[in-house]
Amino acid sequence: MWIKLQEIVTLFNVNMLLTAGGFLIASAVIGLLMERFVLHRLESLAKYTTWGGDNIVISSLKGLTFYSCLLAGIYGALLRLPLDERAQGIAGKLILVLFLMLVTVFMMRLSAGFVLHYARKAVLPSPSIFTNLAKVTAFAIGILIILQSLGISITPILTALGVGGLAVALAMQDTLSNIFAGLQIIATRQIRQGDYIRLDGGEEGYVTDITWRNTMIRALANNMVLIPNSKLSGAIVTNFQLPDTDMGVLVQVGVSYSSDLEKVEQVTVEVAQESLKEVQGGVKSFEPFIRYHTFADSSINFTVILRCREYVDQYLVKHEFVKRLHSRYRDEGIEIPFPIRTVYLKGDER
Repeated sequence: MWIKLQEIVTLFNVNMLLTAGGFLIASAVIGLLMERFVLHRLESLAKYTTWGGDNIVISSLKGLTFYSCLLAGIYGALLRLPLDERAQGIAGKLILVLFLMLVTVFMMRLSAGFVLHYARKAVLPSPSIFTNLAKVTAFAIGILIILQSLGISITPILTALGVGGLAVALAMQDTLSNIFAGLQIIATRQIRQGDYIRLDGGEEGYVTDITWRNTMIRALANNMVLIPNSKLSGAIVTNFQLPDTDMGVLVQVGVSYSSDLEKVEQVTVEVAQESLKEVQGGVKSFEPFIRYHTFADSSINFTVILRCREYVDQYLVKHEFVKRLHSRYRDEGIEIPFPIRTVYLKGDER
């Protein structure tokens, strides 16, 4: 009789374990199907919608759907096991905390994704600092909700944070000044991501990002220059992208005193027009012109005014213009003189 009863109890435990294992396996399979097929299909359909928010929601769910289904399976399996009330309570709270952590990660991804989405639409000139702030805010709210769900009062925590905030602010003056300087730079929209700028210290390059601490500039030599936001906000900055991206290109030229200046002007303008129309980066609609300005020691000097689409285009425009102008001057017989200086030697007086 005792052996038969023990077999029944053992069979009952085996059935419970099999049921719990079935919950785990089923939840894992459902999670994989959700990740591999459902989300993949929704992602394909989202490409045909005009609103970009659905792509952000789907990408934020990737990886989290499987773990959510797995947590649901673990919770269902625990309900099938003969655990006492205390163990059930601890397991339930642990699963709740893990689920809230998944929700927190989802909200961090979602908030950062929407910030990045609207930044690309030029609502915000630099996404990095705002995406980081969005993630930190979502994370802080999630932690407070987790603590509240565990029965821990968050009022003393908020009070301690308020009191300790003053000490933190005093200890992190440089960091906070960089954060607020970065927000001020972004708010004024005078320096934007993608702009080519030059500082009064000589640093120049394309602005790649404005973070919570530094502004990152990629120089033409493909080096990265990190400038603290507080230094940038107090510097004299030349922005070559404002008010327009195209800019004037000045080329200095000198011709011989014996040259026909009317012919020089005509030939030079023709070469300049040809260069702007044929060279990549030149503004084809711009009418170039010259301005004489100096009677130099050995030449009459003038400035040729061209126009290119953006800062880096000026190098190729100048390069091709100088080559073509030199060849055309040689064909037209226009002399570009060497520097000449006549020295008179005074003889000995007798």
